[in-house]
Amino acid sequence: MTDPNRNTLWARALVDELVAAGVDAVCISPGSRSTPLTVAFDRHEDIHVFSHLDERSAAYFALGRARRTGDVTPLVCTSGTAAANYHPAVIEASQSRVPLLLLTADRPPSIRDSGANQTIDQEKLYGDAVRWYRDVAEPEATPRKLRSLRTTAARAVAKATGTPAGPVHLNFPFRKPLEPTPVAGDVPADLPERAAHGRDGAFVETTSGVPELDDDALRDLAADLSAPRGLVVVGPTDAPGIDPEAVGAFAHASGFPVLADPLSGVRYGGLVRTTPVIGGYDAYLGERVREAWPDPGVVIRAGASPTSKPLRKYLAAVDATQVVVDPAAGWREAEFTATDLVVADPSRLFARLSRLLAGPGSAAWRERWTTAEEEHAAVFDGHDGFCEGRILADVTDLAPDPSTIFVSNSMPVRDLDRFGVPTTSGYIALGNRGASGIDGIVSSALGAGSATTDDLTLVTGDLAYYHDMNGLLALGRCDVEATIVLLNNDGGGIFHMLPIEAYDPPFTSQFVTPHGLDFAPTADLYDLSFARVDGGDRDAFRDAFADATTSEGSHVIEVETDAEASHRVREDLRERTVDRVLAATD
Repeated sequence: MTDPNRNTLWARALVDELVAAGVDAVCISPGSRSTPLTVAFDRHEDIHVFSHLDERSAAYFALGRARRTGDVTPLVCTSGTAAANYHPAVIEASQSRVPLLLLTADRPPSIRDSGANQTIDQEKLYGDAVRWYRDVAEPEATPRKLRSLRTTAARAVAKATGTPAGPVHLNFPFRKPLEPTPVAGDVPADLPERAAHGRDGAFVETTSGVPELDDDALRDLAADLSAPRGLVVVGPTDAPGIDPEAVGAFAHASGFPVLADPLSGVRYGGLVRTTPVIGGYDAYLGERVREAWPDPGVVIRAGASPTSKPLRKYLAAVDATQVVVDPAAGWREAEFTATDLVVADPSRLFARLSRLLAGPGSAAWRERWTTAEEEHAAVFDGHDGFCEGRILADVTDLAPDPSTIFVSNSMPVRDLDRFGVPTTSGYIALGNRGASGIDGIVSSALGAGSATTDDLTLVTGDLAYYHDMNGLLALGRCDVEATIVLLNNDGGGIFHMLPIEAYDPPFTSQFVTPHGLDFAPTADLYDLSFARVDGGDRDAFRDAFADATTSEGSHVIEVETDAEASHRVREDLRERTVDRVLAATD
């Protein structure tokens, strides 16, 4: 046998099975108790190792990579609080259905609850946020235990990438020696070959299907969807996303406009050439438009809850049959006005329905929405005021084709929703909308960038940038290049949208929380180029962004903005847009 001790054999068997299940990369943070896992991954020629010093950043990096690919990138850490630092990313992965596999090393059970150093209770550490948990048995060089380990590895990947996808936690107790030190008699010389080296291929092959309706239920649903006025609403979608061609086929067969969230995977790309894809709804939907327009008769929804609050409130107010499609039978409609839940794979469902619908609906209904889009664009283009949304509009106008565009929570994703117009460019727009936190944004973006050769642009606010500056270390350590657009309004600008704005104090000190930080030194710390532009100088930003995306290396473009002034411009744009939309669609 080539394995010097049972820990080495155990870890190698695990890694072999993960590779057989399709794993090709891993994120590892340094630590002693995880040594067997680290060595096994590092020695495997089919594994790309991403080394991260910070476990929280590592977890978000793996999450971002999986969000971009739909495949799992395992995480390895030592015992103790290292594993606890994964928890925020675990929550995000669970909420947004992103595959994640956590391989945490632990002390042996005999010294748990004993006060032993660096020993915490790691059993079910992440509670109900994981799809599956196993406290893996202590390593043993016996055929049955090795078969159990290999089966566990196969099941873990299948669970993480199943329906719904999400995090899986395997906890590994190890006794010393942790290094590949020879231990006489630890691995029997007569250990069967299959136990030691597995099968030719995966030890357990998992075959997954997709949920779909039977023919009778499909015909009933098609009849329910046959209406002159309808909408297709696609919210943020689960990795690897929804098939735009299936959405387009349904839109053509039904005649319904497609209201596409920027994170839906259908707002950008070839679908826009042939299908009425609507992206500016956040700028004009509301009580005035709803009262003036006829209600849709039916709405079919896929993906998570839309980013846009005006859209969510509009859907809550209209008198329509609303069909939510979810392959996992989840309920992702917080207004509780949906009338039907269809448990089916949305891509396959849209494609099958498109072959049954009788014909396109009302041309006048579609024209209302396309006209509203045109009026929204006209108001925005003709307005002299600056708001941060102009930066998002310029990014979607100037980013290389193809590109991955990652947006932070708070205002960047909302501004992308309102001002990032549908385009035929091959953009993949991503964000962490599961729990909608600002933690781990930099790392998530760099993880997404590591999975593709496409250009990567991250648009983030100053607080999210500050919150995950550790993540910038991955630029050099993990060989990722990015253009980072840093919108610096010196604090929590989104709070200007809330009623608390009228109460100062404590509004400025406890909600806006201005920090006064100078982010330029991050250029020296992480080997970046750094440029600072005034938000009101649109040409300066466009020039800086074009230069950054056509130059080697990673770049930060800090855009100095005024959060309150930006919100006042957004409010003015909204009022003007609603007026013009109502006048044009009367």
